[in-house]
Amino acid sequence: MDRPEQEQESAKRDEREPKPGPERGRGNLMRRVWPWIPLLVLLAIWLGQQLSSSVPGTIPYSEFKRLLARDQVKELVLEPERVRGLRRAPAPETPAGEPPPGPGAAPAGAGETAWTPFVAVRPEDPGLIQALEQADVEYTVVPAGGGLLPILMGIAPVVLGLAFMLWLLRSLARREGAGLMGFGKSRARLVPETSIGVRFDDVAGCDEAKADLREMVEFLRDPARFRALGARIPKGVLLLGPPGTGKTLLARAIAGEAEVPFFTINGSDFVEMFVGVGAARVRDLFAQAKGKAPCIVFIDEIDAVGRQRGVSMGVVNDEREQTLDQLLSEMDGFEENSGVIVLAATNRPEVLDRALLRPGRFDRQIVLDAPDLAGREAILRVHARGKPLAGDVDLARIAQATAGMSGADLANALNEAALGAARDRRHAITQTDIESAIERVMAGPERRSRRLNADEKRRVALHEAGHALVASCVRHADPVQKISIIPRGRAALGYTLQIPQVEQFLRTRAELFDRLTVLLAGRAAEELVLEDVSTGAQDDLEAATALARLMVCVLGMSERVGLQRCARQGEGAFLAGPLSWQRDCSEETAREVDEEVRRFLDEALGRARSILEARRPVLELVAGALLERETLDRAAFRAILARAPRAVAANC
Repeated sequence: MDRPEQEQESAKRDEREPKPGPERGRGNLMRRVWPWIPLLVLLAIWLGQQLSSSVPGTIPYSEFKRLLARDQVKELVLEPERVRGLRRAPAPETPAGEPPPGPGAAPAGAGETAWTPFVAVRPEDPGLIQALEQADVEYTVVPAGGGLLPILMGIAPVVLGLAFMLWLLRSLARREGAGLMGFGKSRARLVPETSIGVRFDDVAGCDEAKADLREMVEFLRDPARFRALGARIPKGVLLLGPPGTGKTLLARAIAGEAEVPFFTINGSDFVEMFVGVGAARVRDLFAQAKGKAPCIVFIDEIDAVGRQRGVSMGVVNDEREQTLDQLLSEMDGFEENSGVIVLAATNRPEVLDRALLRPGRFDRQIVLDAPDLAGREAILRVHARGKPLAGDVDLARIAQATAGMSGADLANALNEAALGAARDRRHAITQTDIESAIERVMAGPERRSRRLNADEKRRVALHEAGHALVASCVRHADPVQKISIIPRGRAALGYTLQIPQVEQFLRTRAELFDRLTVLLAGRAAEELVLEDVSTGAQDDLEAATALARLMVCVLGMSERVGLQRCARQGEGAFLAGPLSWQRDCSEETAREVDEEVRRFLDEALGRARSILEARRPVLELVAGALLERETLDRAAFRAILARAPRAVAANC
């Protein structure tokens, strides 16, 4: 860039930066200086006291009494703590080596008496007044409490205390975003239309949800068209879904599309330890919203304030219930709340109060689930905007390899791919970068520093080769995409990546049993070749046990237990993990369930072992290739299977 262009860029940057005006500068200076003013006042008082106590000419009180007895003081001022006045100046001393003046010599300064000021600290002396009257000395009495210094010393602690409390309250007010007594003020933020930058086109993978919300935006823009047909827009819309599915992003898109005021607040901003503060904030929020109606109020994580009432005791619960009661009243109470639409989001709808979910409050509930194949591809295209992609990038293939991932996971994967390309100093993101980023998101980063000895490395290779070989032989398993024995994440020493060919929403018993067989194939390979087992199958056993228990207890796939449901979900539907099911049956049925789960696992392990026994040479070939290359892609794995004898590699 030439120098004139640099100067132009610098001038534009200076124009964009706000310049502090004189009023703003003085305000900042006062805010920095005024907390130090009380300290400076106290320091000035202390210095004045020290200076007053060290006046020049201070003499001991005993010397003052001697001077009074010799009639060498005059014009005394009696203060409560000291005595000051004039004393006769002492005669000058004769310098050493000079003879004293003769008898006829006149003293220096003869005919004039020199007086000098003095100060003496006054103790308790009841006979002082009588001694002054006997010596016929004029004196003046200063009453106690006189003067400016004692007054300042008396009011200084009060002034300092008030200044500290004022500073503390102002600091709290700035942090809370309200005035000195604004604890009940709403913390909702009015979002300007120009600061959003997100529209419906920037949200992909949830077309049905966007259609419902687009209807709400159109009603706010043209309400007469809907009212002419007697239609009433929903007062509340609740966005439900697992974490990362785009609930908050969709709310931001509504704020960008709607040409009405948009208030945003978090559910935790209502709840405080003081009973009544949350309800006051709800009243203030809706008062502001009604003043700008029609408008939208977005409450994120509404489960923080909308929990079911009467489930616990305590002050915090009383505060939450009062806040919820006020929210219910504002949404659909005695007074009609027209023109204010409440938009809320949560991933825990099971804890919300029933009165909050009824029609008239949250009339419409929109579920945002993990995106399907087409949704994932659309999400990838949205997040790929502005990123230079190489010609070999196939987003459809990437979408097929990311089944079950949310929109946030996909965005993170593309960001990791961009970071990897920048780290390798490339100018475009390649397909390999994206695939490596997906593996990093799913299995964790590579841990090449974790060095395994030869025996451990061979065991891991046999384990992963067993997974891959059985997955290629059973009928309903997903195809193997990659095999690796490079440690990843916290505990994974290797992994086998399988990618489904099509999007499936139902699974048959045969498909689930094939999945059990593949999960236990690594353990079977270790038993078959090494004749011993290790801790490497811990995650496989956990996943297999959870799947077998789900088949028996919930899906009714056991002939012995039957169709009865023997377990219920302990946590929310959107936050439940594989082991979140709780027992819902008798002790006898639970014993039968445990026996059936064990039978399912034993049958799957035996089936995997029989498959590997019939194809042991292929198992050794795959394990050897892994030890040599550490990673095998789909083509290399299929090439190894093609080199195996036809009788051994049948049906693989």
